[in-house]
Amino acid sequence: MLDRTLPPAYHPVTDFKLLKPLHIPFPNGVQTFVFNAGDQDLVRIEWIFGNVFAQEDQSLLNSCASELLLEGTTKYSSKQIAELVDFHGAFLVPEYGYDQSALTLFSLNKHLDQLLPLVKNILTDAIFPERELATYIRNNKQKLQVSLKKNSFVARRLFNKTLFGPTRYGYIPDVPDYDRIAREALLALFKQQYTPANCTLIVSGKVTDGVIDALRQLFGDSWQLADKAIPVDPAPKFAPTEGLLVVDERKDALQSAIRLGSQSIQRSHPDFPGLQVLNTLLGGYFGSRLMTNIREEKGYTYSIGSGLASLRHSAFFTISSEVGVAVTKATLAEIEKEIQRLREEPVEESELALVKNYLMGSMLGSLENVFSHADKFKTVYFSGLGLEYYDYYSDTINSITAEEIARLANTYLNYQNMIKVIVGKYES
Repeated sequence: MLDRTLPPAYHPVTDFKLLKPLHIPFPNGVQTFVFNAGDQDLVRIEWIFGNVFAQEDQSLLNSCASELLLEGTTKYSSKQIAELVDFHGAFLVPEYGYDQSALTLFSLNKHLDQLLPLVKNILTDAIFPERELATYIRNNKQKLQVSLKKNSFVARRLFNKTLFGPTRYGYIPDVPDYDRIAREALLALFKQQYTPANCTLIVSGKVTDGVIDALRQLFGDSWQLADKAIPVDPAPKFAPTEGLLVVDERKDALQSAIRLGSQSIQRSHPDFPGLQVLNTLLGGYFGSRLMTNIREEKGYTYSIGSGLASLRHSAFFTISSEVGVAVTKATLAEIEKEIQRLREEPVEESELALVKNYLMGSMLGSLENVFSHADKFKTVYFSGLGLEYYDYYSDTINSITAEEIARLANTYLNYQNMIKVIVGKYES
């Protein structure tokens, strides 16, 4: 009989196995990676393009081009595209990020004969109709005007602008900027960015030889190279921002949005996995020190957390929360205290073990299907790394010591040098 007074046996996670993709370079420059696994006749196909920036403040144009990609070609209207995708029970989703834009298709294998030619037409013949562009501009101006009334939204904008300055990472659009979007500029960007030489194709699911052959024919053999080379993407130049305080006072505010942080190291840096452990200790999960102190003990907020993001040309660490205006300064003082504790006091082994188990368990739990394995590959591939990074990641987590945590905290977490952005009330 099962003895319910005894807990189940505990087995720590020490490593995990990742699927390795088959690399198929197409002759026109498309780099194709195939993850063939799963029993369902379903595939996810991702066409990923590096963002091309003619100017540092062009990111609004890039996001607009991504969002309007499905609004029509010379062959299909936006309605026809939507109806064709829906009829076949598929999903076709454009996505925009800081460094890449993507078009993702989820489809049953049996419908690819109808859907892949549609995607090919979109990626070679999008026309960005004036009517849809006008609707996009009108809707996004309205959304921005509403969002600018939200303290948390404004705090995030001000943080990015302060941290990265007038670069693609720091650019924040204002309402009048939408009126300056021109269809001719979208078409020019489309011809530069959505090209074979700038495309990475990631295919995951039940990928048959027939699927690969169809992709090779449509997106390899018959997808012509662009007339012009892809513009070089130089690293932006960031101005010093250490210790800046930015306050946006709102006299009627009941809460203050707090966002603070600094530029950090990218995933390719040897200290990055260790810094992820440190970030988790501080504010990266529900049992973190910031949550325990500021939410559970002080009751200043419903949620507070920290994060570490790696970009192509930079990286940043950030802490964010919303608190009552009467405790804005007190919250900042507690954040500073928790950072100093990590710098000055050794972490107890029991707490460190809990965080290690959380991180390894989260990694293992995230590998729920073949799409998850493809996502892990994308993370390292676009950081210039290979899948062996995850061996280093797991080794670092399992072996990290309290002394190493203190070293990382003293190296990368300095409260005095962090940017502090407050939207709401700072003086109360």
